[in-house]
Amino acid sequence: MRAVLIKDGQGPIENLYIGETDKPVPTKGQVLVKIVAFGLNRMDHYQRQGGYPVPPGASSILGVEFSGRVTELGEGVTRWAVGDEVFGLVGGGAYAEFVNLDEGLLLKKPGHLSWVEAASIPENYVTAYQALVKYGEVKKGDHVLVHAGASGVGIAAIQIARELGAATVTATASTAEKLDWLRSIPNGATHTVNYRTEDFAAEVKKTTNGKGVDVVIDFVGQSHWAKNVDSLAIDGRMTILATMSGSEVPTVNLGPILYKRLRIQGSTLRSRSLQYQTELIGSFRDIIDKVTGVNGGGPIRTYIHKVYPWTEIQSAHHEMADNKNSGKIIVEVQ
Repeated sequence: MRAVLIKDGQGPIENLYIGETDKPVPTKGQVLVKIVAFGLNRMDHYQRQGGYPVPPGASSILGVEFSGRVTELGEGVTRWAVGDEVFGLVGGGAYAEFVNLDEGLLLKKPGHLSWVEAASIPENYVTAYQALVKYGEVKKGDHVLVHAGASGVGIAAIQIARELGAATVTATASTAEKLDWLRSIPNGATHTVNYRTEDFAAEVKKTTNGKGVDVVIDFVGQSHWAKNVDSLAIDGRMTILATMSGSEVPTVNLGPILYKRLRIQGSTLRSRSLQYQTELIGSFRDIIDKVTGVNGGGPIRTYIHKVYPWTEIQSAHHEMADNKNSGKIIVEVQ
């Protein structure tokens, strides 16, 4: 089969090319899917550079989310039939014509979602759901702070928090254009902060009458650490999903974590066990019917920044690397 491969195994964007590789064969409990579209994620960028190790047993081919049709069933598969339209998560291998995965990692593609829209959902929305619901335990009336608000996970987290009854959702981003857009979308951010020019800790204190936020979703790490801790209310919860500014904080004051009874949770969904991912996707099914495309009218919408043919995979990666997107970058397999 054809797949997007990396010359020399890792390197710059220019090392990406479409080449031939072995077609996967489904084993017991697995399903083979012919891919129609796949989503780009920041981890793909890091993996291409050699900075993101592939989970044991996963394909070394880039890509963790896709939409497509079931073409072959392994022994014992009962949930799916050949021809089913699906989308799902995989440990690797989505930048290809075919992908092989456990049947529990698939979701049925609703008729109201296009192939492109379906491919944009798994990684972002399942990650946001995990961070907010499983770890953040968000509930009606909570105040929520979402960093990297215009990223795919950020957009998902903002909307899910609003749908679950958050009193306020403050989103951070780096440009006025992104912040204006995040406030303008249905179930978008109630408040926004430009983290380059404003103190987001001070701003959320104003928004919450001095209380602070109950839940923080962070992707930034080092540069945001102290202000994140300052932003959190008593019994606040923070989920760290990435460390884009760095992983090491030179000095840490443990006092606020102690006296505010803070709970800080790290998470990398890709490395979790098959059982964990299957259970998480099972609980996420309750959200699926609420997710529509941008014009679908649902309370939670998926926003597509740009769609590329896979022959332009280098251009798609440049778009992501340059941080130009508000919404998801999707690639169609042709």
